[in-house]
Amino acid sequence: MAILILGLILFFVPHSVALVSADWRDAQVRRFGELPWKAGYGLVSLAGLVLIIWGYGEARQAPALLWAPSRSLFPVTSLLMLPVFPLLVAAYVPSRIKRWTRHPMLIAVILWAIAHLLVNGTLADLLLFGVFLVWAVLDLFSFSRRTPRDTPSVPMRRGGDILVIVLGLAIYAAFVVWLHGWLIGVPLVR
Repeated sequence: MAILILGLILFFVPHSVALVSADWRDAQVRRFGELPWKAGYGLVSLAGLVLIIWGYGEARQAPALLWAPSRSLFPVTSLLMLPVFPLLVAAYVPSRIKRWTRHPMLIAVILWAIAHLLVNGTLADLLLFGVFLVWAVLDLFSFSRRTPRDTPSVPMRRGGDILVIVLGLAIYAAFVVWLHGWLIGVPLVR
């Protein structure tokens, strides 16, 4: 469990700097330069992600059950997960979906975390999905009080919404049919 907790700390400390002080973050970017700042941020986050995966895998070997999830919630989880992959794609593809949701990746993380908390009841699940949920909600709310950063706008292409939906649903289907079992060890289709 210690590895999972260390991974969560390493992953979320850099991801939470803007929550605590966007001005401090911007000052550090100016001080070190954008590329070195992003490289350091990325390396620490990657180390955290590796430790999260390793620690969660270890914790699943000896689970500490906190509650017994109801099998009746699996369809609800499937429905909550349906928009997650299109929203993740929308974070990177210019579309009206991205403009409408403003922060599609954070919304995807919130839905993903809630969906998984409904059907997983161990301490490791609560730590993993609970921390992601709390962070994403806080980050989403923090955007309303932050000074918007200047980012180059990408022109909207025709078909962006269609691409987001089709690609997102294709990834969702791949996860349901094959990837979840292969990557996570929990097949969703039997």
